[in-house]
Amino acid sequence: MALFLGIDTSNYTTSAAVYDTSQQTIRQEKKLLSVKPGEKGLRQSDAVFHHTVQLPDRIEALGIPEGIAGIGVSTRPRSVDGSYMPCFLVGEGTARMLGAALHVPVYRTSHQIGHILAALFSAGKLDLLDAPFIAFHVSGGTTDCVLCEPDAENGDFLRVKPISGSLDLKAGQAVDRVGVMMGLPFPCGAALEQLALQSEKKFRYRPTMRGLDCCLSGLENQCRKMLDAGEPQEDVARFCLTAVAEVLHEMTDRAVEAYGDLPVLYAGGVMSDLFIRERLEGGQHYFAAPEFSCDNAAGTAVFAALSSRNA
Repeated sequence: MALFLGIDTSNYTTSAAVYDTSQQTIRQEKKLLSVKPGEKGLRQSDAVFHHTVQLPDRIEALGIPEGIAGIGVSTRPRSVDGSYMPCFLVGEGTARMLGAALHVPVYRTSHQIGHILAALFSAGKLDLLDAPFIAFHVSGGTTDCVLCEPDAENGDFLRVKPISGSLDLKAGQAVDRVGVMMGLPFPCGAALEQLALQSEKKFRYRPTMRGLDCCLSGLENQCRKMLDAGEPQEDVARFCLTAVAEVLHEMTDRAVEAYGDLPVLYAGGVMSDLFIRERLEGGQHYFAAPEFSCDNAAGTAVFAALSSRNA
């Protein structure tokens, strides 16, 4: 039996997970960071404070079993030069201390690769790592479409090449800003989805594209106009999620046209929305279960296991 600990301290969730490679199971503990009502996010200094308080509790609740063989931790948002966010220092520092105390190696990766690996694990598709595939990381900070390729020389063992993204507002930002307009708790995805399910109105939305990239700032403005005009909140919520789904559908079509008929993986918190997933299902499209879509440490634990195999 080989056990691997994963840690992730993203901007809005404190997470820890244990991956049992013999049973192919993952246990995880996570907790959202506290955001005051009406606010649209957190300052990095506040995020660091909350992670510092919450991470020991998550690890204690998870329990670190005997026989941990390695620790995986996210140390940056994305696998590109210059990617940095202070909140990840909390997770990295904790991983280093535990690694030194337990005498086990620490494997560092990006939050984005953690999302991709968590989604692959949840979908039962870790074998996709053996060949090129397209992945979406859709959250409050990213609307990224990337090409993933095996890379034996890379410390992350796969190369992530940007294909497209949003040129302005990110999909998760759009969802949260519209939700905050309606007084929903931040982050607003789950509450906005429940509201949208109360609407039976049908909407058509034409995505604004610039080549393979999308633009989403117009969506926020359209939703604000709808609310100002007195349209029901459930209809505005449905319009917002319809728009996000149509944008991702168009981005997918253009990426596949440009890079070939490759498998497509959808990861990130926005992809836990079943309303959006319904528009994208079919063919070689793969999704994580909601608990592996939103921010989590499962992917960093999987990263540690795969890294130890390649060490």
